[in-house]
Amino acid sequence: MKCGSSVKKNSRKVANMSVAQQEKLLKRAYEPARLAMKYHPLYHGKIEIAPKVPVSAFDDFAIWYTPGVADPCKDIQKNPDKVFDYTNKWNTIAIVSDGTRVLGLGDIGPEAGLPVMEGKSLLFKYLGGVDAFPICLGTKDPQQIMQAVHWLQPSIGGVNLEDIAQPKCFEILDTLREDKDVQIPVWHDDQQGTGTVVCAGLINAVKIVGKKLDKVSVCMLGAGAACIATARIIIEAGVTPGNVIMVDSKGILSKQRTELQENYKAKWDMCVKTNSEGRTGGLKEAIKGADVLIAMSHSGPGIIPKELISTMSEDSIVFVCANPVPEIWPWEAQEAGAKIIATGRSDFPNQVNNSLGFPGIFRGTLDVRAKTITDEMCIAAANELAKVAEDRGLDENNIIPNMGDWEVFPREAAAVGAKAVEQGIARLNLKRKEIYERAGAIIQHARGTADLLMRRGIIKPIPAQALKAISSKTAKHTQVHRISKH
Repeated sequence: MKCGSSVKKNSRKVANMSVAQQEKLLKRAYEPARLAMKYHPLYHGKIEIAPKVPVSAFDDFAIWYTPGVADPCKDIQKNPDKVFDYTNKWNTIAIVSDGTRVLGLGDIGPEAGLPVMEGKSLLFKYLGGVDAFPICLGTKDPQQIMQAVHWLQPSIGGVNLEDIAQPKCFEILDTLREDKDVQIPVWHDDQQGTGTVVCAGLINAVKIVGKKLDKVSVCMLGAGAACIATARIIIEAGVTPGNVIMVDSKGILSKQRTELQENYKAKWDMCVKTNSEGRTGGLKEAIKGADVLIAMSHSGPGIIPKELISTMSEDSIVFVCANPVPEIWPWEAQEAGAKIIATGRSDFPNQVNNSLGFPGIFRGTLDVRAKTITDEMCIAAANELAKVAEDRGLDENNIIPNMGDWEVFPREAAAVGAKAVEQGIARLNLKRKEIYERAGAIIQHARGTADLLMRRGIIKPIPAQALKAISSKTAKHTQVHRISKH
């Protein structure tokens, strides 16, 4: 692999930024946090329950409640699957968290995690038309968390596990997915969601630089739930396992790391599968000559030294996905020679964000009433995400769609639902076109409702001065897009 001088040649194309330019970018990067502190108290939460049936007179309650509701209840008692027809279970999920691994903030507790879960609910509804309720639990015990999911199951159509620390997040997900008494899909977004979206970006990134997925070497910084699940998914998508080198806080994962064998089974599995060269050391040794860096470690900047990026191969690909601040600023990675840079933020190009995955994946899963979400369904979503971006036109700053691309979510839903039908885990045997049209209608309804409430002033507008404070670049990626008829 070429590195060193060839990377320097590539980096000469990038002019060094002035201090003023860097300060401007830094101010823009921290602006959403400043505004969040100002406007969260203004709205007192991001979601609420609203009726979906007409109430034109008080007599209507006799239909929607007692005495009329008794007949649907009796019908469900005879045929439990009718609950999907008579109630909103078909479109309701719970976002379950114990607040032990929230964003890059760590164990901040369930109350402090609630704003994140509410934000997730908002994204689920607006982007995917899914009714998602934040359930922040007052326990850290994995057995109690799993019990809570069991107790919730009659009322919900799926579970999104969120911000749960490792190693228990692996145990909780795997146990619930294998539990025959759990008849609804259980998904961990920090594992499957992150892996899906990174996989989509990687598929296109290697295509742009003219490399092959099965040939690239991948350095991964971090060995938490996100990195391990991402490794698993990109390997299933075509990356050669031995070409992956993963680094945790103690160093490179290898067969020599036997201390992980008993209590960190997911990490040990990576020790066995990856790093065919048997490298040892830390990030410095792992990243040398790598084609791809995927980092999901600690909020930056300064986590990854600029000089290490320059030791990667020519036309290197850098995914720095820590939130709220990436492990290295994109302009620093670019100056060091990286060809393609992706982050988890909306104010830089190539946002590798779970928001592109979970709304469409759950939409497709719920619409065919799938009993689980398989890795094959995730890879189907990743391939469709990559295809949407390719249809738009690929370049170094456009490897993945953004949330403003209307087609992303119904197309993703159709791919996921069709794969569930193909795998025989769907309760409804729908064609891909049917799933696409159904998903589109549901999402259009959700966005149309939000638009109507804003136009009527029922949802208060953000004060104009706040909108002006956000740069045009940020606004381009984060503004609320009205959908057009497709």
